[in-house]
Amino acid sequence: MATLAEVARHAGVSASTVSYVLSGKRSISEGTRDRVERSIQELGYHPNAGARALASSRSHIVALMVPLRTDMYVPVMMEIAIAVATTARQYGHDVLLLTGEEGPAAVRRVVGSGLADAMIVMDVELEDERVPLLRDSVHPSVLIGLPSDPSGLTCVDLDFTATGELCGDHLADLGHRDIAVIGEAPAVYQRHTGFAERTMEGLRRRARERDLRLIHRPCDGSYESTAGVLSRIFEERPRTSALVVQNESSVGPLLSLLQQQGRAVPEDVSVIAICPDQVAEQASVRLTSVAIPAQDMGRRAVELVIGKLEGRDPHPLTLLPPQLTVRGSTGPAPTV
Repeated sequence: MATLAEVARHAGVSASTVSYVLSGKRSISEGTRDRVERSIQELGYHPNAGARALASSRSHIVALMVPLRTDMYVPVMMEIAIAVATTARQYGHDVLLLTGEEGPAAVRRVVGSGLADAMIVMDVELEDERVPLLRDSVHPSVLIGLPSDPSGLTCVDLDFTATGELCGDHLADLGHRDIAVIGEAPAVYQRHTGFAERTMEGLRRRARERDLRLIHRPCDGSYESTAGVLSRIFEERPRTSALVVQNESSVGPLLSLLQQQGRAVPEDVSVIAICPDQVAEQASVRLTSVAIPAQDMGRRAVELVIGKLEGRDPHPLTLLPPQLTVRGSTGPAPTV
């Protein structure tokens, strides 16, 4: 492995100049900086993390808080985490993954230990207990999610309120009036998790505006739970002609149950899902869906937090507009 001294000889500069290029502590001419950076790349030099931290007063580590709860769809969470890690490496940063459900304690631990220069926080609740600490911290932070009061914070998320509205509009335009939502696990709503609450806010708004009859039933995603929820929906609202699914684990069981009951999709029941494209495309019926832009959210979160570390003041709120892809699972409401 190349040493700093070897990089200096290769670039024709002093070792201190290489250190200044790495730390950014002094202004270095563009030509010299380019020469040093080319040498670093050609020799495959990787500065010692401890020495680099001492030299720059930074760890070049970003902490990613991603509680891995059993009631969440882990593949999406990990897709975001991978996007964060790969993007951070492009900026010369590593990622410290915090997967426990520690809440404010984890924020205090990161801030108090100096383990990381910045934090990216996921699984954001409307009244998230971590938010006051993040507002007061000297460490930059970005939330992937949106609390009820985002003032003083930098947040990036899919616009889930607009997502709910888009689903409602699509089904209303097709003539559906009785719509049921198969939602996330009950604990997700008990925590008032932002994405789930905001989706329902958008759907309820469209229900009021377009005279839709809407019911919402949480579901833990298992076959048994999905069967129970579906049975309850049709018992309470026999004329239900469309289902909005915001629970990736329920997609497979739901389509199987509808087939067993002799309900054709979309002739008898339309189904629209809020899920990754892969889930929608690989279902037994290709689902009309609003995609979860996991990679985009992870990438943008890193870009925002790096901007804050470099002294830039990014836009506090980045809401990604939802994109609806119409496939084979939605059609006109059946005639009575």
